[in-house]
Amino acid sequence: MTAPTRSLDAIAVRTAIEHNLRNVVSVPKDAIEPLVCALVAGGHVLLEGIPGIGKTLLARTLAQCIDGEFRRIQFTNDLMPSDVVGTAIWRPDAGKFTFVRGPLFANLVLADEINRTSPRTLSCLLEAMENGRVSVEGRTLDLGHPFTVLATRNPIEFHGTYPVPEAALDRFLVRVELGYPEASNELELYTGSDPERRLASVRPVVTRDELVALQAECATVAVRQPVAEYAYRLVQATRSHASVQLGASPRAALAWLKVARARALLDGRDFVLPDDLKAMAVPALAHRIFLREGADAAPFVAELVRTIPVPL
Repeated sequence: MTAPTRSLDAIAVRTAIEHNLRNVVSVPKDAIEPLVCALVAGGHVLLEGIPGIGKTLLARTLAQCIDGEFRRIQFTNDLMPSDVVGTAIWRPDAGKFTFVRGPLFANLVLADEINRTSPRTLSCLLEAMENGRVSVEGRTLDLGHPFTVLATRNPIEFHGTYPVPEAALDRFLVRVELGYPEASNELELYTGSDPERRLASVRPVVTRDELVALQAECATVAVRQPVAEYAYRLVQATRSHASVQLGASPRAALAWLKVARARALLDGRDFVLPDDLKAMAVPALAHRIFLREGADAAPFVAELVRTIPVPL
């Protein structure tokens, strides 16, 4: 089967975005790929890691690759829903209340340290992520189109952080974990290499309309029956394993297939291969699976990918 001509544009977009991200932030390819795939799939991303390793810089770089509106929200324990969505302000000259939109009305929103805010404010963000719109003063208002949230989360052991509920984690299409940079990249920082200067040189790779078109194409990528059966076997294994308290739900499986479709499109194909599912299994499923001993499920999912046979 040959790939359609339309996918050549997707390949160019992926190559340019990945180049910009690697040029500005020292992160491995296996962290960049799910980030770009989630963007093209129209999903939201959870960036995890300790403070100071480049989570915010990575999100800012991705935002600069898109010719759209970007906003950043620093979540704190006293942040209110109105600080995120907006509020009605009395205008004496007009004699009426006027709604002033908050930072959530953008195409790409960086939600920094979401586990430092109250459940009430977090639920406001999650509602917007789920529906792409918010309810204010009895009205329903659409957010940006496209609309993507990149949220960062610090480890729960850090002071002033709160657990993020399971239902909240399920709103993120993928989770990307960042660690310390490689020695050579960190040494460059020590000797004067300035990521902010490199970030300033990044130019938009894709327009809003082009990104929306790519997201629409993503939904047309085919999943053949053997590939679907492979996905089902792996999902079923997460539910029946003795060490698992909560396995992958049907919604988790659909999210996995969605980001796998994006990977296929960005690779110039109009059909999903098992390799797409294998590459996206940990980013799409690990944060949706909960083990009985409370450990992170990423190694468990990676082991399933290694052991469950791929269909011929």
